[in-house]
Amino acid sequence: MTLALRGVDYLPDTAIASTVFLAERLSKPVLVEGPAGTGKTELAKSVARATGARLIRLQCYEGIDTNQALYEWDYTRQMLQIRALSEHQVVAEEAVDKLFGPKFLLERPLLAAVRAGDQAVLLIDEVDRADDEFEAFLLEVLSDFQISIPEIGTIKAEKPPIVIITSNRTREI
Repeated sequence: MTLALRGVDYLPDTAIASTVFLAERLSKPVLVEGPAGTGKTELAKSVARATGARLIRLQCYEGIDTNQALYEWDYTRQMLQIRALSEHQVVAEEAVDKLFGPKFLLERPLLAAVRAGDQAVLLIDEVDRADDEFEAFLLEVLSDFQISIPEIGTIKAEKPPIVIITSNRTREI
């Protein structure tokens, strides 16, 4: 990992390189704490470049909820579909199945990372800005790397992404 990171102009010390290497091998997240501007986010960007993976960023803030982190339904497309279905007099059960399928799902960072698997580096940035309830939700998702969508089913990562969580220590985590 040291050579890979140096190859993208990031100069890690042994502790950083070893931690990222072990996190990838053990499928465990890395928590990087420190003051703003010390390169925590840059580590995630560099790991993505070094591994050729896609960087997926979840920016945390006060009041963030699960919909903003997981997925939302594309209501505009669903409304257009309802109009189209009503003109064709489709059976109600078929209509519901058509309205809540994958093509109407808007991916947010956590779902995108689960689907991308080892082709992604998931950056959960400034987790200390989120509330305790959201932190508990994150722990649940990160423990299994799977997401259950009632209308579709469970989506599980074949191989988990590399996860880097940053904190500016604005509160205890």
